[in-house]
Amino acid sequence: MGLYPPIEPYDHGLLDVGDGNRVYWETCGNPDGKPAVVLHGGPGSGTSANHRRYFDPAAYRIVLLDQRGAGRSWPLASAHDTDMSLNTTAHLMADLERLRGHLGIERWLVWGVSWGSVLGLRYAQTHPGVVSELVLTGVATGSRAEVRLLTRGLGKIFPAAHERFLAELPAGERDDPVAAFHRLLESPDPRTRARAARAWTDWETATIPAPPGSVARYEDSEFRLGFARTVTHYWTHDHFLGEGGDEGVVLRDAHLLEGIPGTLVQGSLDFGNLLGIVWRLHHAWPGSRLVIVDEAGHDAGAVGDDALLRATDAYARPAT
Repeated sequence: MGLYPPIEPYDHGLLDVGDGNRVYWETCGNPDGKPAVVLHGGPGSGTSANHRRYFDPAAYRIVLLDQRGAGRSWPLASAHDTDMSLNTTAHLMADLERLRGHLGIERWLVWGVSWGSVLGLRYAQTHPGVVSELVLTGVATGSRAEVRLLTRGLGKIFPAAHERFLAELPAGERDDPVAAFHRLLESPDPRTRARAARAWTDWETATIPAPPGSVARYEDSEFRLGFARTVTHYWTHDHFLGEGGDEGVVLRDAHLLEGIPGTLVQGSLDFGNLLGIVWRLHHAWPGSRLVIVDEAGHDAGAVGDDALLRATDAYARPAT
């Protein structure tokens, strides 16, 4: 099937969202088409041109934005003097609402990947009237259990890489690597920040269970620093979702998604599956559809892309 051909934006800009932040946005496809917004991962990854290609450009008005601190938004999280207290889930959802109003959109399909699925789910739970459908992949819910798995539990599967990861930390801080790395990434010493960012992304790369097994963007030192800083900032604060215990707020409130159609596309080798999160979310969300892609990881690959395209193609057509 394959992604739609590459396209360029017909409009773009930097939206002043307050607090000294400007969020980059762009629109592609059909200006009169069905609105859809893309929520990238990370947090802190930024959008890519490929994200435009998951939608029929004749049918969709495709909106991409770089979340606060990421991509072409300003200021970047990689700058040590950027105030990260102004980068929370509540801020990101408020930015979405400001952008929706700026573009004159009443309702839009929300497409999210990884962290973008967490943000999309919570946005739909708290703003259900503006979300027409959800299409999510590399699904996560932002729970403490997921963070523990990714930073400690997977050490039993990748022991050598995990040992290198923890070796960057003082011996007394290795029980809570997220907090320890967050502290290092906020250090006034640029060399300390750089070493911590490198160790963080090396660990993320080591846990990729399926090809290609590498992440080119992690070779960019500025990207590494902004990404690692943003991820640890969110993870040390329970993704700014509030107290939800191990289960987490998003899964607890899954029933609030009733009435919003959704498609979940998940690789069978995505380590989030070890906790059964996507299964539990699917069964707690009336009207959701789950597609499991065999022998694929967090990136569900070409077969996953086809499932995502089938979903956006189906949602482009009016419900009967």
